[in-house]
Amino acid sequence: MPILSDRTSSVAPRDRTPRLSYRDRETLTACAFVLPLLLFLAVLVLLPVVGTFWDSLERDVPYLPVRFVGLANYGAILRDPGFWDSVRFTFLFVAVSVPLELLLGLMIALVLNESFPGRALLRAVVLVPWAVPAAVSGRIFELIYNYSFGLANYLLQVSHLSGRPINWLGTKVGAFAAIVVADAWKTTPFVALLLLAGLTGINQDLYAQARVDRAGIFQRFVYITVPLLKPVLLVALLFRTIDALRIFDVIFVLTGGGPGGGTSALSMFAYTYFSSGDFGYGATASVLLFLWAVGFSFVTVRLARFREETL
Repeated sequence: MPILSDRTSSVAPRDRTPRLSYRDRETLTACAFVLPLLLFLAVLVLLPVVGTFWDSLERDVPYLPVRFVGLANYGAILRDPGFWDSVRFTFLFVAVSVPLELLLGLMIALVLNESFPGRALLRAVVLVPWAVPAAVSGRIFELIYNYSFGLANYLLQVSHLSGRPINWLGTKVGAFAAIVVADAWKTTPFVALLLLAGLTGINQDLYAQARVDRAGIFQRFVYITVPLLKPVLLVALLFRTIDALRIFDVIFVLTGGGPGGGTSALSMFAYTYFSSGDFGYGATASVLLFLWAVGFSFVTVRLARFREETL
């Protein structure tokens, strides 16, 4: 009996500590890698957004004490005719520029996706406008549309299409068209790059089989290219619409919001009040712009069934 007792006591107790499964360990490892990014976004993105929203609820001007006013700024801005003028211009700009850039970007991507001598060089050249800073591109087009020595008036006079110079930036229609052209020149290469990446991911065997079935170019485009490129088109539409909603630098350099405030986008409207010291009113305009961008993103993702299309 003593021997049995010794053997029994010599057996080590079983470790009842629960062990994590492989999937749980992978999840914790992934969270450890993502946590620094989340902290970075929280500090540089979330806190400014929350701070801007809180500032929109205050009367924040340099010559008066800061005071909480609730939704008074929102009520005032919704009664401001200048605000609604900027809203109309912004949404008109989005409605014109985004489809134009998507169409031009798709055409460029289709060309760059073909095999021909010098394709690599042409792909690099197409991206040059996208690499140019927006302020610089705005200055370039300001010189192009200059009334006295601009390239646009020079070409019109040389081709005898106009006997006298045109004040491109002196009218609301001309200034709007100039901004759309400048923005399209700047951002169409970005759309083309996204769509080109989508085109290269399409299985070329599908086109070969379609040729065997005697499908024409239009049929191959409609029944193969467009359906398979739809997820990338949705991404390009989402990115460009959000970017167009907050357009600022090209307008600031090219027209400054003129003539007569005719090209004042929402971002320009907010900047005007920020620069004058009315931070609460400017923050209110920024919050409304942010909410519209978020709302458009949510509606696009839901109505277009973005998740199913991209799987």
